[in-house]
Amino acid sequence: MKRNRQINVKRALVLAGTFNFLYCCARACLLPFLTLYFRQLGLTPAMTGIVMGTKHLITLVWSPVASLLSKHYNKRRAVINCSLVGSAAVALVLLLIPPTDVHTQTSTCNMSDLSSAPTQSLDGNQLMGGVTALVPHSDASFPAQTPPDTQPASAVTSKTHHDDDETHPQHQTANSAAASVRNKRSNFKSGSGEQRREKTMEEEKMEGYFDFLGSLKVMDTQHQLFFLILIAVSVWESVSAPLEWTADDGLYEYLDYADASDRYTSTGVWGLLGAAFGVGGAGLLVSQLRCLIADQTPRSAVHFYCYAGVAALTLPLATQLPLYLNKKRDRANGLLKAMQLVRGSPHALLCAVTTLLVGVAGSAVDNFLLWQMQDHGSSELHMGLSLALALLSQAAFPLLAGRVSKLLSAGRVLVVGAASLGLQCFYYSFLWGPWAALPAQVLSCFSSGALWWAVKVQCEDVATVGAERSVRRIYSALSLHLGSGLGSFAGGFAVQRFGLMWMFRGAAVGLMLWCVCLPLLQWKAPRQRRINYSRLLAADTSEASDSESEQERDWLDKAMEDDRGRKNHGRRTNY
Repeated sequence: MKRNRQINVKRALVLAGTFNFLYCCARACLLPFLTLYFRQLGLTPAMTGIVMGTKHLITLVWSPVASLLSKHYNKRRAVINCSLVGSAAVALVLLLIPPTDVHTQTSTCNMSDLSSAPTQSLDGNQLMGGVTALVPHSDASFPAQTPPDTQPASAVTSKTHHDDDETHPQHQTANSAAASVRNKRSNFKSGSGEQRREKTMEEEKMEGYFDFLGSLKVMDTQHQLFFLILIAVSVWESVSAPLEWTADDGLYEYLDYADASDRYTSTGVWGLLGAAFGVGGAGLLVSQLRCLIADQTPRSAVHFYCYAGVAALTLPLATQLPLYLNKKRDRANGLLKAMQLVRGSPHALLCAVTTLLVGVAGSAVDNFLLWQMQDHGSSELHMGLSLALALLSQAAFPLLAGRVSKLLSAGRVLVVGAASLGLQCFYYSFLWGPWAALPAQVLSCFSSGALWWAVKVQCEDVATVGAERSVRRIYSALSLHLGSGLGSFAGGFAVQRFGLMWMFRGAAVGLMLWCVCLPLLQWKAPRQRRINYSRLLAADTSEASDSESEQERDWLDKAMEDDRGRKNHGRRTNY
């Protein structure tokens, strides 16, 4: 970018805000309902947790690497466009994966069919036994019986000889002839068996390449479904993960070049509003449809179509998104420096542990809250409006941030945020009706909004000049990706073993125990105050010089007065 080129900051902020609104809207149309779709296909809670945990870990590793490569080769816009198109295409591929049973998807439309949840009667020795209570398979409904024509040849032969010897002696000659024919056939089969053995030896190398596919054929239907979904979701996340970091870096460097980086955070609110609009609109739309739409397609597939459609609307904005490449900034070193800053501060480490635990508990809510609501009669309408209310409540916290900062410090607000999430998890374990989850969603203003405000204040305290975004990304990676990945694995197996109700209660108890220990640890931890260089640079230099000259003048006057006093005292003693 040339120096003499004028930058329209307002246009850049409008484009960035609209892009974040549409992109977050597209993700919210599908991602909150994704685990519910996996349940409809026939995955158990443990399988769902593994799929979602793998998704978060792929984002944790691949997002910074892909964004760094796109910056190194100056291909940011190409990466953003390919990520939008590729993620929409791979998301539609998920619709091609068939369920474990044709009755699985249609049964979810009738809430009475879900009166017995698949997580209530689980066998600890069976990983996949959760769905069989909901969807009985044909091979499990009927015991396996051996057809009459598949009996062993020896039994048939002995029975035939016994009957012939007792009732039909005249057929013994015919039996001896048949025996000679069988001997000839066995000799022929032995010769052909050697030929087949040689042919098998020649084809062993070719069959080695299809071991994985052969293992899928040996598996039962549910395991085949699990591995197909795991592969598809891994590819999908690998395609979509680079988009957010790449667009974020390009926009920030563009605004920083125009000396308007302080207005960068205003685009995040539009993302929350877009997510609220997407999840609420998708839930309302799907709830108005029949269980099966055209061509026997389940109505849950509309979430994938909405995601692809809104992503297509975002593509023209991606081509006009303001991006800038600052080759002087090395983000890899910035992340390493941010990790050192967090590790060197005890309060920053406590904040990092808190965000990690919040991510673990938050993934349990994100993955299995809709399962709990569905078991108590909620439809997509109730789910969408409930999640939209939580997002709007989170977006409203900046209006209360000024009053909260006067009453509580950032460390206390961090405790309040974690405790609010614990109260939400405890409340979710006692749902009783379709709309029962709505009151708890208002607490998202403090569980998410207040917590991330406290994290932002902590980042400003611990970070040096230019490292604020890197430190903030360390915290977001710990919570949104690492914590969510670990929480997805643990939550899936907890639901599989103990059920939804006890999983939410366990997450609530864990957060409450940490909230009891956190204030004591904050009080014991030494506080290291750092000089805020940005505030010093923003201060008026003239005022600073005046204050310094006044301090010097006061110091000189005081020293001269003391010196005069000593001289006068010496003179008086001489007299």
